[in-house]
Amino acid sequence: MSTIKLWIDPITRIEGHLALYAEVDSSTRKVTTAHTTVMMFRGFEVFLRGRPPEDAIHITSRTCGVCGAAHANASTRACDVASGMTPYPMGNVLRTMAYAMTDYTYDHSIILNMLEGPDYSEAIVSKLTPSVWQTAQSTPANYSSIHGYRTIADIMRDLNPITGRIWQLTVKHQRLAREAGVLIYGRHSHPSTLIPGGISTDITLLGSMLEEYYARLSKLLAWVKFVWAIWQDLYEFFRDHVSTPDGKSYALTQGKTHDPPVLLASGWGDDPEVYSSITDEANGDWRQLYAKLDEAYNARWEKPGLAIGHQLYSPNPTEIQLGYVEFADSSFYEDWVKANVAPPYGWLTEDPIGRPLVNGDPTLQKYHMWNRTTIPKPGAINFADKYTWAAEPRIVLPMGSLKGTVIPIETGPIAQLWMDTLHATKVTTATGQTLWESNGSTLKLYLPGNTVNPDLPEGTYGELTITWNLPQYSTTMERLLARAVHLAMAAAMGYAALLYAFELVNKGKTQTSRPWSYGKWPSFSYSFGWWQVPRGNCMHWLVQQNGRIANYQYEAPTTPNVSPQNSRCTGQWQGQCRGPFEMSVINSQETEETPPDQWTGLDFVRAIRSFDPCLACAVHFEAKGEGGRVYNVIEKVIWNACSL
Repeated sequence: MSTIKLWIDPITRIEGHLALYAEVDSSTRKVTTAHTTVMMFRGFEVFLRGRPPEDAIHITSRTCGVCGAAHANASTRACDVASGMTPYPMGNVLRTMAYAMTDYTYDHSIILNMLEGPDYSEAIVSKLTPSVWQTAQSTPANYSSIHGYRTIADIMRDLNPITGRIWQLTVKHQRLAREAGVLIYGRHSHPSTLIPGGISTDITLLGSMLEEYYARLSKLLAWVKFVWAIWQDLYEFFRDHVSTPDGKSYALTQGKTHDPPVLLASGWGDDPEVYSSITDEANGDWRQLYAKLDEAYNARWEKPGLAIGHQLYSPNPTEIQLGYVEFADSSFYEDWVKANVAPPYGWLTEDPIGRPLVNGDPTLQKYHMWNRTTIPKPGAINFADKYTWAAEPRIVLPMGSLKGTVIPIETGPIAQLWMDTLHATKVTTATGQTLWESNGSTLKLYLPGNTVNPDLPEGTYGELTITWNLPQYSTTMERLLARAVHLAMAAAMGYAALLYAFELVNKGKTQTSRPWSYGKWPSFSYSFGWWQVPRGNCMHWLVQQNGRIANYQYEAPTTPNVSPQNSRCTGQWQGQCRGPFEMSVINSQETEETPPDQWTGLDFVRAIRSFDPCLACAVHFEAKGEGGRVYNVIEKVIWNACSL
């Protein structure tokens, strides 16, 4: 036996800079050690202090050139609560319509076909796993009637970058999605129209705007059928025809994360009436509005919650976030608790409606996001100590037999579908059509017909029912399939919101926003805003005093997934206390059909890319030496490759 050491730096086809160090047993092909390293510091929390809270919507949007609208939406929800106002129904509908296009239909398409797709293309598969390529050439495609490809190899050939037809069609259709969203947002990726309590879109020509939206959406509804059918075929091929070195199904085991899995989703798509009515029910009191948040979040068209295995531990975000903490054991931050650096308002010990944070534990309470202080502490990579700029989010469970257990977190499209399924519910459109329904183990999504798209086969024109079964684990291929299903869900959500907008127009209910003016804030309020996004969750925590931000903490969608290891977890997760990136590599085997000294780490980067990492949510922090001394310099702010 010998140990193969792989240092993959950078991992390409992701947003930002991520490195992987892994050690592999050459005889068993199993991973013995894995660490991921992020060398970018996200310091937005530092320069948000003292600014008006509404500025956070547009500043945090600049966190990333891809999911800017994701951060803007999470920040908007935090501002909604802290200001005590939510939009009128039309404002909620427009928020959903725009987001369904710009961040979901656009982003999922690119992620699947242009970033993750090349790992399953002819160019990669035929070179690194030629036996798999040979099998693909003789394996019929089960969904040929929809996507038009005869064999799995035909699909792989068209996933080749730049020259492949799937790659080229993705370029065209992601543009259609962005155009549809920009009709409402004004621009992408940084919306100019999101405001507390509403949306500032000019609706003078609302009818024309809705028509323009539908003209693009109708083609995109055909597109999502095409993409889903491709990835359903690839999933079934890797499930039934490709095995790991120990003889297990590639799709069902490779890249597995935690056991049992821990999945967190925020939900999205606020119910137009429910999210509007809680403002009136709260009578302008932000604390009463906070008290109604679980009702509003659970009314979202896609559902929030925390699941442990196939059990829905809690569907309520205000309950889950009571135990949401971040540590700085393995990451390049000063431990603000050990340094006794309290936020300017002192240590908060309870939420706005009087429930104790982190089960009343006075030490752990200081690690709650409302109490966090961002203090960068750069240093050299040391896998035995600190080795990454990624923070260490964990949840301290707040109730039941597992109360007090500290657990890691996984987010992403698979987590969102997991919650949608466990909620066992039905979502219908304003016209009474069933959008999707679930029974606790299976989710069925119903896509409309009459979706003619001249670029695609006629099999995409008719109605289509997509069935997604709750998997046992989160694996590489399960995550990819979940993203394809969720792409279809996002387009369907845009369709449902459009129908709702037509109904509101017919009723003459076109007002979008609550009356709001600059500086209209309570003397003190604190809140959070959670919003599901293509890569995971955007989670923002806001504390404001007299119309100025006293503390702002937020997590990028990738933060829980890229979390480094620490020793904080307890119970069944004591030996799994690291983020899903590292767990997915540890639970992968090398399948490359080349000598060990020529291994590239294909299976490991497949596992990591299946989460769609985004590490560009950062400013750059650089230590420079001059004249024998070292000082710290903020070099660039709001700078990332995706927006250039």
